[in-house]
Amino acid sequence: MKLTRVAHHFKRFAAAAGLAAISMATHATDFSMAISSPPTSIDPHFHANTPNFVVSAHMFEALVKMNEDSTPVPGLAESWKLIDDLTWEFKLRKGVKFHDGSEFTAQDAVWSLDRPATVVNSLGKYDMFTRSIAAKKIVDPYTIRLTTHEPYPLLPRDLAAVVIVSKKATEGLKSEDFASGKGMIGTGPFKFVRYQRNDRIVMERNENYWGPKPAWDKVSLRFISNNATRLAALLAGDVQAIEAVPTADLPKVRTDSNLQLYSKISHRLIYLFADSTRDKSPYVTDSSGKILEHNPLKDRRVRAALSMAVNREAIRDRVMQGMAVPAGNLVPIRFFGYNPAIKETRYDPQGAKKLLAEAGYPNGFDLTLHTPNNRYVNDEKIAQTIAQMWAKIGVNTRVESQPVAVFAAQSSPKKNAYSVGLYGWGAATGESSSALRAIAACYDSEKGMGSSNRGPYCNPKMDAILEKALNTMDDSQRLKLLQEASAVLADDVGLIPIHHQVTTWATRKGIAFTPRADETSFAQDFHPQH
Repeated sequence: MKLTRVAHHFKRFAAAAGLAAISMATHATDFSMAISSPPTSIDPHFHANTPNFVVSAHMFEALVKMNEDSTPVPGLAESWKLIDDLTWEFKLRKGVKFHDGSEFTAQDAVWSLDRPATVVNSLGKYDMFTRSIAAKKIVDPYTIRLTTHEPYPLLPRDLAAVVIVSKKATEGLKSEDFASGKGMIGTGPFKFVRYQRNDRIVMERNENYWGPKPAWDKVSLRFISNNATRLAALLAGDVQAIEAVPTADLPKVRTDSNLQLYSKISHRLIYLFADSTRDKSPYVTDSSGKILEHNPLKDRRVRAALSMAVNREAIRDRVMQGMAVPAGNLVPIRFFGYNPAIKETRYDPQGAKKLLAEAGYPNGFDLTLHTPNNRYVNDEKIAQTIAQMWAKIGVNTRVESQPVAVFAAQSSPKKNAYSVGLYGWGAATGESSSALRAIAACYDSEKGMGSSNRGPYCNPKMDAILEKALNTMDDSQRLKLLQEASAVLADDVGLIPIHHQVTTWATRKGIAFTPRADETSFAQDFHPQH
């Protein structure tokens, strides 16, 4: 009798739950989020930068994913293993469908790993993540083997950056074709609806997604670079979430009962690069504006003086409102390759003046510090603050700020138009090798080294240690080598670390979020709070 009553109540509960589920299913749930930078293209293989990846990762997936702590986990490959020191085998998920209903197979995986090298006019090619691969073999429709030129332990981490596209949908397309929706056929949790350049991209839920279904029926990613406008959109309810909360407005957000604030220490390093190779540098002058005959930035003592003159704690407290961690290492403490022996440079303006005098510049010199003004949190304010600090040691500094698109093109290793610049780098692989090979290694396009080395700095000793690390499969040995390479770089003041950003997000009340160390903002990581 009791069992009958329980069964009866269970049936009533199940029926009610079913009606509730139907009701929820028929009620559309839309989500709108404002991100701080627009993509340069929505071709997912066009430009390796964070805004582009944020957009593509809603609709496309890679063989390997990076979780919220930048640790590799299975993506479209459910597992991988080493066959020998040069050969990796990846087992692909079965039954995964592209948005057009076609099946994802090894053919699409190999096509997607080949495609980045064919993309033209890229500002930063994705083939830096595939260049280690010497050969690709399809074993069966759900198994591929990748052979590297040399032992290369970072391959799974590199592959997390390269999303898989449909071969059938993208064959023969140019990058500009994607803006109209051509080729926007992925396996991800959302499907492409429309794209309005520099305004927004609209997507809808992929009902046939192989993984956990996202909470939202429809998603709009709005591109709002202006900090005040982005926050105003959240306060007005025009969007339900934003990234990069303006630091000046953090107290307001914290105390607003209608909002929730989220934050996480990022692996993005904000740093200064210096022209340490040329005999003359275009923006290092005497007080009359004449370019100095001998470039002082070539002298390690001068670079060390500039570093010692930066009060990182003051920048953290006054400019970043506490949302920064002063840096000496290329990566934060929890990341692979962090060297505990490297400390952030102590603020010592008197010591800096002494070094300048020893180097032959007792009266300092003049220079221009270039910076983007729309890419990193308070980028121009940080540069202006550093300029004031350098003026105190006799280095009279003028700040010139530019939109990041202009800055990136002018400061590229090939162009090398500046003397000193402020920039940022995120350790996408989750370890220090990412920064070492991209922003510190001698520029070598054939090896894929120094692709974002904007000094460009070059230290063959550091490079030799780094290259050995990149070919060392044993993690403990690789860790020691990465720490050693970082120590050589730090001792030579090859670049000047300032801080690691603490990334912030804000949502309307009732929306929960899982923050990520890589600063990315994915709609699938936001959920209604119950």
